[in-house]
Amino acid sequence: MQDVTDATFATDVIERSKSVPVVVDLWAAWCGPCRVLGPILEKVVAETAGAVELAKVDVDANPMVAQAFQVQSIPAVFALRDGRVVDSFVGALPEAAVREFVATLAPGASATERLVEHGDEASLREALALDPTNQAAAVALGDLLRRGDRLAEAEAVLEPFAHALEARTVLARLRLQRQGVSLEGDLDLLLEHLLEQAGSSEEARGQLLEVLDALGPQDPRYVAFRRRLASRLY
Repeated sequence: MQDVTDATFATDVIERSKSVPVVVDLWAAWCGPCRVLGPILEKVVAETAGAVELAKVDVDANPMVAQAFQVQSIPAVFALRDGRVVDSFVGALPEAAVREFVATLAPGASATERLVEHGDEASLREALALDPTNQAAAVALGDLLRRGDRLAEAEAVLEPFAHALEARTVLARLRLQRQGVSLEGDLDLLLEHLLEQAGSSEEARGQLLEVLDALGPQDPRYVAFRRRLASRLY
């Protein structure tokens, strides 16, 4: 955060915004809403760890900047990127709204993360459109489609990420779903049944491994049944 004047505005804001997004807070000492908004802006921008910078302009001491933005009331906040205004608002917004405003200025990964957090199909597809290599978005979308019985679509989303454990786990669940095997209900009985057959049946052995992959290594049965299978085979 830095205080900007009429004399330094071109360098500290316009030129600087060509390297990093800059939020300009136009305020005055007599303005009550400015005193409410100012600390919120400072806190939220500081949390970006340099991905976004804050410039504060006292409009009473620096009327030229206020005139340049055609400010009619304060607090007035402008976001600049590449030397031009890309967003703005007037008034003391609540912290949640300020966070959303600042978040849109952060690098694309932050926007993608927010879309993944939303978790709905449209948001996850948008996240993958922004970043086709985003594993978290692909796994979340694939699992969402799988749970909706859209198995072919889910498989197409997940296959490019099959090197990742999380994607393999969802793919294993998908394959079992195709076979009519449910991971709900008494799973321990199913595992014991498959283990009994695994010594003589390659199909049962493969299905057991798929169930374990679907559970994932965070499940204690993953290691326990793999050990028991190994002792039976070797």
